[in-house]
Amino acid sequence: MKVDREKSEFLDDMIEQWQNDGLINEDTGNKLRKSYEAKNFDWLRLAQYAFWVALACGFIALGSLLIDNTILNYLKRVYNTPNIVIAIISGGLAGWLYILGFRRKKKLSHLKFSNEAIVFSAILLTANAIAYFGKSIDNGSGNFTILILISVFIYGGLGYVFNSRLIWIFALISLGAWFGTETGYLSRWNYYFLGMNYPLRFVVFGAALTAASFIMKALPKTKHFFQVTYLAGMVYLFVSLWALSVFGNFASLEEWYSVRQLSLFYWALISAAVCVASTIFGLKYNDDVAREFGITFLFLNLYTRYFEYFWDSWHKALFFSVLAASFWLIGRKAEKIWNVEFLK
Repeated sequence: MKVDREKSEFLDDMIEQWQNDGLINEDTGNKLRKSYEAKNFDWLRLAQYAFWVALACGFIALGSLLIDNTILNYLKRVYNTPNIVIAIISGGLAGWLYILGFRRKKKLSHLKFSNEAIVFSAILLTANAIAYFGKSIDNGSGNFTILILISVFIYGGLGYVFNSRLIWIFALISLGAWFGTETGYLSRWNYYFLGMNYPLRFVVFGAALTAASFIMKALPKTKHFFQVTYLAGMVYLFVSLWALSVFGNFASLEEWYSVRQLSLFYWALISAAVCVASTIFGLKYNDDVAREFGITFLFLNLYTRYFEYFWDSWHKALFFSVLAASFWLIGRKAEKIWNVEFLK
């Protein structure tokens, strides 16, 4: 069996540890070592990264095309193609790529990354079709939130029909974009919506999405999408909590600059309390996602507070010395856990 070099080194260390502890003899250890072989080069990972870079470049190219009025005007002069025609063509190509991608998933399931790349291209063309459809029906009102909501239903429906987590992720991203723009439009693009700035709004949104994911887990038809919905909800929730701990419920940078950062300490306490609660929940119920989000953002909050409160008041030599010592302690503890020293 061929395994990654990192996994091979880990297995070597574990077999040596078992021999030292007397759990296995030398002959058994040699047999175990011969049962696997380290890969010289991880071609699968290279394929994955190459597809990611290709798709990212395609996404940037499409985005640049959509926002560059010079290019759009030039294309209109050359081809004189109405927006609705571009939308129909993009939608047709997207539909063809969806069908092609999911047929390949059934027949050529081993070509995982190229299949996902085809589906991702279809997702981008779907976004392009929706954007040009919006341009074709634009009446100058400035209310484009309905288009984003349409994309939520399109991606959500396609993800459900094709049982695709990748498309479902874009439905969740579109849902977050719709929530942000819709609340902005309803408040006439003022700073507050129901007394909440954007970070506080997305704390509520993230908490609601996380709760909805557990409802999906209990339903057989949507259980497949629980994990990605749960992760998306936690990302919205914890990133917003961190932003709230930094900026508070202020609407503008001018207001934020006029107050001392220490006056926002209660927001930091709320954020830290949620992190601790998430960590405890993860440890109690063996939930890796809750535990890792809680621990990661708890450290992020602690270091953010450290920079906020001591950057100006401490000498930089002392500041970075304490920072270096803290990271050394974290690294040493992580090294012990990795080497399974806690079992000794």
